[in-house]
Amino acid sequence: MPLSTLTGVRFAGMATCVPKRVLSNLEDCRPQIRSERARLVRNIGIEYRRICQEWQCFSDLAFVAAEALLERLQWRREEIEALVVVTQSPDYPIPATAIILQDRLRLSHTTVAFDVNLGCSGYPFGINILGSMIAAGGVRKGLLLVGDRCASLNDPIFSDAGTATALEFDPAAPPMRFDLNSDGSGYKAIILPAGGHREPINLHHLIPYREDENDRWHYKTDLQLDGPAVLGFSTQRVPPAVERLLEYANTAKEDVDYFVFHQANRMINETIRKKLGLPEAKVPSTLRDFGNTSGASLPVTMTARIHTELEQGKKRLLLSGFGIGLSWGSLLLELENAVFPAMIEA
Repeated sequence: MPLSTLTGVRFAGMATCVPKRVLSNLEDCRPQIRSERARLVRNIGIEYRRICQEWQCFSDLAFVAAEALLERLQWRREEIEALVVVTQSPDYPIPATAIILQDRLRLSHTTVAFDVNLGCSGYPFGINILGSMIAAGGVRKGLLLVGDRCASLNDPIFSDAGTATALEFDPAAPPMRFDLNSDGSGYKAIILPAGGHREPINLHHLIPYREDENDRWHYKTDLQLDGPAVLGFSTQRVPPAVERLLEYANTAKEDVDYFVFHQANRMINETIRKKLGLPEAKVPSTLRDFGNTSGASLPVTMTARIHTELEQGKKRLLLSGFGIGLSWGSLLLELENAVFPAMIEA
């Protein structure tokens, strides 16, 4: 979509919940591949990850985050008129996870609730969707729940998290400015090929077909990621998109307190930071301790690294998510008097 502005929408607060269980990429692997894992950790920058217990879903983490946020805000349940869930880890193929969480959170039957299928770029898109509903005048208070359950014991990149963000109508709120983009020609760069109607799961999908350098067998039911394609896409598309948004908002880089990027891996994130000429102090990172938490990585980073600073006075942030789709989106917003509870473990 073209560059756009939302007015009358206030960012009231945000909370993040991660699993208690911590995996070490260096220790929680077979001894024979530890040297290879050490090299990988140096390259991608991910040493620790969070993984759900077998019984936990993304929605369990998002529920805990939402409950904590509502308590801090002291919002009444009947005031919430919209619940938007952005995830690629639904509880069931159908019904929508948002519908289940509407009931679980004890929200009114008049609350509109629906899912959005987006991954790493999902947070700016979700803010825009819920914010547009509020700006249009139909909703006064809403919740956005974003995250995924995407960690596994063998994969050294992905981590689990659930987040909740509260938006409300406020005619005096500073404008939110967006740059949202999609390029479906690259859909195969990050894909789960089997399990949909295009390729239903069959017996042959469950047969391992390739062993990698870590002695791990791969299946057609695994997520497939084209590393070079993702690297090229991220480093070529994101910096100009950030520059374009800043120009649209007539805002200098020096006037932005923090630039928060999707936590992909060290190589991608450092290339983006250096292309934009940003100092490390303005670009918080959670890669080492939390890995790639998909669509939740922006809230995870805000909570884990700068939640105290964000509660102190006015702060201007540029948030940028990018990945599966391919899609990429950036959001420039100003925060004041928003609540940011400390990281929750469940």
